[in-house]
Amino acid sequence: MRLGAFSVSLAVKDLAASRAFYEKLGFTTMGGDQAQGWLILKNGTTVIGLFQGMFEGNVLTFNPGWDQEAQPLETFTDVRDIQRALEAQGVELTTRADPGGSGPAHIVLTDPDGNVIMFDQHV
Repeated sequence: MRLGAFSVSLAVKDLAASRAFYEKLGFTTMGGDQAQGWLILKNGTTVIGLFQGMFEGNVLTFNPGWDQEAQPLETFTDVRDIQRALEAQGVELTTRADPGGSGPAHIVLTDPDGNVIMFDQHV
């Protein structure tokens, strides 16, 4: 199972302050919309998302179909195939994708320690 690009989505209180802080660590903006309350920052191959008012906590995020540059992959494991594999192993999902669908979709689950994990496919 190929999970795709990995990033940490951080729930932030003040997007501008968080952006300024992470820029001091060498991160640069690679996407997002500050007016909508979210930015994607990158430092080397490390990607973080800053989200103000969108999540209650931090989220581990995988993007099936993307590489670390947010570029489409020629081949990848579709989020619905990941969903089927996880459910076959008894993993409970809090958000499911339409199993008959195609293209963009997402699933969400929580690990045993309460960490939220999202598989967010954009292709």
